[in-house]
Amino acid sequence: MQPESLMMTHGYRPELSEGAVKPPIFQTSTFAFRTAEEGKAFFEIAYGLRDKNQDEELGLIYSRINNPNLEILENRLCLWDKADDCAVFESGMSAISTVLLEFLKPGDVLLFSSPTYGGTDHFIHHFLPAIGVESIAFRPSDTYADIAARVKEKGAEKRIKLVYLETPANPTGELIDIKMCRKLADEFGTESNPAYVAVDNTYMGPLWAHPMQHGADMVIYSATKYIGGHSDLIAGAVSGSADLMKRVRTLRTFLGNMASPHTCWLLLRSLETLKVRMSQQTENAQAVAAYLENHELVEKVYFLGNLRPGSRSHKIYREQYSAPGAMISFNIKGGEPEAFKFLNALKLVKLAVSLGSTESLAQHPATMTHAGVCPKMKAEMGITCSLVRISIGVENAKDLIWDMEQALEASRTVSEPNLRAVTV
Repeated sequence: MQPESLMMTHGYRPELSEGAVKPPIFQTSTFAFRTAEEGKAFFEIAYGLRDKNQDEELGLIYSRINNPNLEILENRLCLWDKADDCAVFESGMSAISTVLLEFLKPGDVLLFSSPTYGGTDHFIHHFLPAIGVESIAFRPSDTYADIAARVKEKGAEKRIKLVYLETPANPTGELIDIKMCRKLADEFGTESNPAYVAVDNTYMGPLWAHPMQHGADMVIYSATKYIGGHSDLIAGAVSGSADLMKRVRTLRTFLGNMASPHTCWLLLRSLETLKVRMSQQTENAQAVAAYLENHELVEKVYFLGNLRPGSRSHKIYREQYSAPGAMISFNIKGGEPEAFKFLNALKLVKLAVSLGSTESLAQHPATMTHAGVCPKMKAEMGITCSLVRISIGVENAKDLIWDMEQALEASRTVSEPNLRAVTV
């Protein structure tokens, strides 16, 4: 069966919960053992003192280690990426930071794509150096040869331990070839000392892209976004092979940054409608992008559905993605005043950061999500004062276009009679 069918039942047995059709919230900190021998066996497995026997289950001990809501959720999330295992966290940054801390040690080098999410960027540039981890950035436009040469120039060939990428890049939607990154990891890693590939797949959710099919070892999500999809929770997730996820789960146990039973219950509810929501969102986004593409007050639209056929990005898109997603960025004619006028005039679309929710959200990357990025870097990334980012929701597409139209008209009062281009 397909994942969307299994989201209603997989990993849950109603007979174990008084016949309840939906899993109840297991709001408990600890679980009772039937015998002392059972408790001993559970702890042996939980702490890695021995491997599970065939058909042996990881018993319930303490909600910092495991909880029925957490386990059912993780089992269902595995289905989307066809992963061996999954770990759910209390936030996307918890998931990201746990992966970086587990697979990078003092003296190691991180190879990462830029731009990346602002919180990730800050962690890489401000926290990792403090523990002796170096980093080398590469841009979506860089080729395999460009990146390999940069690593060799730094003398880091034997120290690359993790290749971390965010594709599509936030907020311009630039694409990175995951198979190219797999090749880089294989070149700089060895069988005894491998380099791993981790992909932040938040922008495309678990429906439109499956990075593990293209060579990624781990897939990371801010589950707050499409997986949660209702702007009412904070969560993160990591999926991957059994051996790597054992490491991630072990560190999560001791950092204590797993999601709560209530958050997991909400996510289980959201998974049931994930395909329906995301399908509607990308359909709406294609209609809105087509409208913006032809508007006289819009200079450029960044949307995967508008990529030029035959281009490098289009080739990557056709190979890695099943749909163009629901994220649109565009440059409004003018600069910050025009962008702000547009944002302030929106009536249906909410002026807020985040993405992937049922409601459409709009924000100004240069002064909001990417405010902490230095001006030079923002200019190189194309994050100008005229750039607006929109996450398309499940509203009626005609209503969304109406809202864009009236907001763009409102921005005209600022820019006329002299349209001016203002950049960071």
